[in-house]
Amino acid sequence: MTERVETETEQLIERLDLDAVGEWLETQRWYASKSRHVTGLEIDESVALAQAPPLLLVLVQARFATGSHDLYQLPLSFPPPDQAKQRTRIASTPDLAVVDAVADPELVRELLHLMNAESTLDAEGGCFRFARVEETGPLLPEAPVRPMGVEQSNSSVVFGEETVLKVFRKLEPGINPELELLHFLTRRDFPSIAPLQGWYEYEGRAYSATLGVAQRFFADAVGGWELALDQIANDPAAFLSELGSLGTVTAELHKALASDANDPAFSPEEPSAESLSLLTATIDEDVERIFVRLPDDERVAGIAGRGQDVRERFAMRSQLGTGGRAIRTHGDYHLGQTLHRSDPAHPRWLIIDFEGEPARPLVERRRKRSPLRDVASMLRSFAYATSAAAIMRGVPAPGAFEERARRTFLEHYFSAIDPSLLPSGEAAVVNLLSIFELEKAIYELQYELDNRPDWLPIPVAGIARLLESE
Repeated sequence: MTERVETETEQLIERLDLDAVGEWLETQRWYASKSRHVTGLEIDESVALAQAPPLLLVLVQARFATGSHDLYQLPLSFPPPDQAKQRTRIASTPDLAVVDAVADPELVRELLHLMNAESTLDAEGGCFRFARVEETGPLLPEAPVRPMGVEQSNSSVVFGEETVLKVFRKLEPGINPELELLHFLTRRDFPSIAPLQGWYEYEGRAYSATLGVAQRFFADAVGGWELALDQIANDPAAFLSELGSLGTVTAELHKALASDANDPAFSPEEPSAESLSLLTATIDEDVERIFVRLPDDERVAGIAGRGQDVRERFAMRSQLGTGGRAIRTHGDYHLGQTLHRSDPAHPRWLIIDFEGEPARPLVERRRKRSPLRDVASMLRSFAYATSAAAIMRGVPAPGAFEERARRTFLEHYFSAIDPSLLPSGEAAVVNLLSIFELEKAIYELQYELDNRPDWLPIPVAGIARLLESE
């Protein structure tokens, strides 16, 4: 039986039109190399998940003209051509249709079945392992299922409004921080997350990789970004109050992530001078590259021609050192990575999406850093929310709202954080926070130049403020 399944899987793989799959790959929102054309697609590994219709889990290498390559996960289904839905179709021939299984959520129930059974499926170069977290209860693969909606870097489906399955599309060898941090925090009963319920991964002779995670889904929760836009427009005082709670939850998260001195992956460390030197060098290169391409536009007038000023200010601040402790952090912390619940019987804020910044290499996303880097990222999110209220809702935020938001969040954060995790003394804390804010604002400037020129005034104002601050 096993040999027959392997033979059928091999036959399906051989019949795949890899050129057509590569063309389809380039059109997906989660395709990471938007500016690069796939010159070839190679099957790295595959395994059969179901037989009727055939459902395969395929790992592919997308190759580029430069000689580099990216690894992607493609759950593929092969229904009869007359049953293939046009909206999910990847490629078809008269006798073979190929569809993206995640785009038709009914097809990915098998992933939850395999997690429930804690199955291991052997493949040519290794195996696919499926696991569940006993403490968080059984998964419900037969529950009603729906796609979660458009996402930038992954694909998610919701089962029974109780579980969300996130399928990682672009893969890197090693454990994904999403799984690593969720597992750590779930074991410690940290209340302000969506607990881990299961996961699946590939373990091969050449590499291993996290493929997906299942978490508790909270149907009553509102995204922190949406809450910000609504309440800034309708009840800004209420939102400021909620930001106090978010500051406390953020401090509790950092204390939890620093709570196990016996786990090498999570034990707090002395910050290294090398890490700050690397950050300084990276920012220096970014500033030099970005500022020469600033357009002759009033939207960037506040910083035009001031690239050298930015570099000097950053170098001056970095000479003062770091201090505190380096710990595992969220890594991509902003209002869009939070959920808010109105039920007073449960934590009001939940922190989600622990992958880190998808564009950064996995080893960098797993690096320990000062918790103030998360804090700085959230402060920049307040700047965006304050401006977006007018841009997206047509209702300007009250005067000095961003400063009040910053002050409220920071007061509650510093009241709850373990002081040993921070540099010694207020001046050192403010200095390091400014370094990370400037890093984030430079990243934002580059993003808006490439994607949303109308939003350029937001990072420009942040950089100008940091230039003028003592």
